[in-house]
Amino acid sequence: MQPPIYIIGIGAIGMTLSVLLKQVGKDVTLIRGRSNQLLPDEDASITVDYGDGAAVTETIPIRLLEQIESLDGVVLLTTKTYGNQDLAQRLWGKTGQSPLVLLQNGLGIEAPFLEAGFPEIYRCVLLATSQVTAPYKVLYKPVAASPIGIMRGQESKLAYLVEQFSTEQFPFRVERAIQQTVWEKVITNCVFNAICPLLGIDNGLFHRNKAALALAREVIGECIAVANEVGIRLNQQDVENRLIQISQRSDGQLISTLVDILHNRPTEIDSLNLAVARLATQLGKPELATRTRLLGELIQLRSKESPV
Repeated sequence: MQPPIYIIGIGAIGMTLSVLLKQVGKDVTLIRGRSNQLLPDEDASITVDYGDGAAVTETIPIRLLEQIESLDGVVLLTTKTYGNQDLAQRLWGKTGQSPLVLLQNGLGIEAPFLEAGFPEIYRCVLLATSQVTAPYKVLYKPVAASPIGIMRGQESKLAYLVEQFSTEQFPFRVERAIQQTVWEKVITNCVFNAICPLLGIDNGLFHRNKAALALAREVIGECIAVANEVGIRLNQQDVENRLIQISQRSDGQLISTLVDILHNRPTEIDSLNLAVARLATQLGKPELATRTRLLGELIQLRSKESPV
């Protein structure tokens, strides 16, 4: 018998996953992540648009976390990282031995769940783009199979777990060196989520503008230096090539931090640039992340001001 799948967070990724899993016959429930979302239970018709004229629609049950006594199955967390501390407290006692999979971006985002004592915690580095285009409608573009690795758990269970929610349209794969993969994604996110919002420009900036790419290289170099201090070895040219590739593929798209700022929503910069800067400080080498920290602090300042 296949375990039910609970997806916490009704953003673009959460809605996309729920529809594609329902398409292959999975028992899936969407759960609102915020405690202040006092909305009634509902069954929503959600559409995933592939952008090539094809689309799929499924009816998905949406529930409030506080109204569910037990999450006995697989729990996928797709919410913003700034809510992890609160979610760890609210989830404790509901998940039992159920595996928790974090489909989020950022450095050290698993800490609240590790500290709370959740028995099985896995991290996913998302290699897909999904954007809400209308209520309960998302535009989805797969890029590659998203890697999943262990933060706390048994390697023997990892492959089985990945099979439970991997589909042809939204594939996942086992990754045993997940920390290196996490750092690669964090570094590119430190570039996109800081420089693009400060300039108010789309993701295509870095393959179009040599000066912007030069600044990106400086941030990449700083982040690689910090990663090296904790035993993560990365190649600068490989990271730069990945950045340019993403910039080309997402030309015209706005990074999530810029969208959050424009809509007066909190950003995730604390788990990106500022997390790298904090780690450098903890290591006694704050100078390693000077530009990375400054860009993060500027994003914080901009997010506290009204959009212009």
